[in-house]
Amino acid sequence: MPATGHPAAAADNMALVKRTEGRLYLTPLVGFLLLFLGFPALLNLVYSVSTVSFETLRSPQISGFGNYVIALTEPAFWQSVWFSLRFGIITAVSECLLGLFLAIFLKPLLSARPVLMAPLMLPLMVAPAMVGLMYRLVLHEFAGPVPYYLFEWFGDSPAFLDYTNAFRTLIVIEVLQWTPFAFLLFYVAYIAIPADVHEAAALDGATGLQRLWRIDLPLMVPTLVVAFFIRFIDGFRVFDNVYALTGSGAGGSTTSLSIYIYQAFFKEGAIGKAVAASVVLFITSLLVLYGLNWLGARRKR
Repeated sequence: MPATGHPAAAADNMALVKRTEGRLYLTPLVGFLLLFLGFPALLNLVYSVSTVSFETLRSPQISGFGNYVIALTEPAFWQSVWFSLRFGIITAVSECLLGLFLAIFLKPLLSARPVLMAPLMLPLMVAPAMVGLMYRLVLHEFAGPVPYYLFEWFGDSPAFLDYTNAFRTLIVIEVLQWTPFAFLLFYVAYIAIPADVHEAAALDGATGLQRLWRIDLPLMVPTLVVAFFIRFIDGFRVFDNVYALTGSGAGGSTTSLSIYIYQAFFKEGAIGKAVAASVVLFITSLLVLYGLNWLGARRKR
């Protein structure tokens, strides 16, 4: 008994030491998160249930959930939610489909010339606000080169940023900038598929389309799901490039939820309502992330 009990005790001590070391290593990270994320989140929760203004930021008065009621019963809030939801879903689906197509189509070329990956990633290196300003200049009704040449060649040019076309224009610009992100994820996942799997499928007489549908896509499902949710969250909370291009748009037609919060906070001075809307956005993001983790855990099981 002592001979067999001693190794077990040593193993328990070693596990205890490793747990202690792990906690020590995590302490700085936990402290950072509590200080720079936990405290602002707690402050936002207090402001969201308080009557507060710029003059009373240090002494908010708790008033209940009236700010949530105001935000959730305001048509402009639901209009912004609908815009963000449509924008997030359409852009995420478009970017994932285009990124998947490019990853598969360009694999032979990139395998032979890896240096070509660099120019494909250039859109990711530009800040979204700068992209918005660039396209605002390019598509400007009076000074933009695109409307100018369309008018010169075809005698007419659409107003890309008016009430009827702004939403489609914003989607195209968002997809052009962020498709390389999805492409990079899918390309890495695609080239990570073992070559012997493809060779075995070829020996069994599977066509290229059958290999793609029955082998490649099932193996890439985790990457596809992660990329979709990341791009959906980013599209749902979009602010900078939309604000630089159209602002809130005619009649609020391009007001995302982030722009709604910005206007409520800085232009209306309704801090409580703005913070309540931001808490709703935060909770929505958490639910999406929880759904992503749940899908990942379910796939593992």
